[in-house]
Amino acid sequence: MSSEEIIKIGQFFRAKRKERNVSIKDVENATSIRSSYLDAIENGRVDDFLSSVYALGFIRQYATYLEIDIEKIIREYPQAFKLPSQKHDFAYGIGTLEVRGSMGGGVKWLPNLLWAGGAVVLLALGYFIAKSFGIF
Repeated sequence: MSSEEIIKIGQFFRAKRKERNVSIKDVENATSIRSSYLDAIENGRVDDFLSSVYALGFIRQYATYLEIDIEKIIREYPQAFKLPSQKHDFAYGIGTLEVRGSMGGGVKWLPNLLWAGGAVVLLALGYFIAKSFGIF
């Protein structure tokens, strides 16, 4: 992302927000974007985001809230919206491996089987009692 263009976009967003007389906290409440991220957008600090995908998504959402034509902004500042290729390093350590299933394994089906078996027994018992009284 081009830092000069992002700074210009951030300044435009801040001006638009102040023009609407809206605080960062109000925007945070309306968009569910943390105020630190909104501040980063307005100051052109996209490096504060976890990834550039988050930055682009938050910029789009913020623009929608401010009723800014985001497509026009993208046409005016195309370099600002180019995603850089990011290399992700995955470090597998303690606590990162997911254990699937439960320690009980296949015991979960047993209570359901007992309930179903009990229901069948009650139905059969009810049928035979009703038949002995001549209801069926």
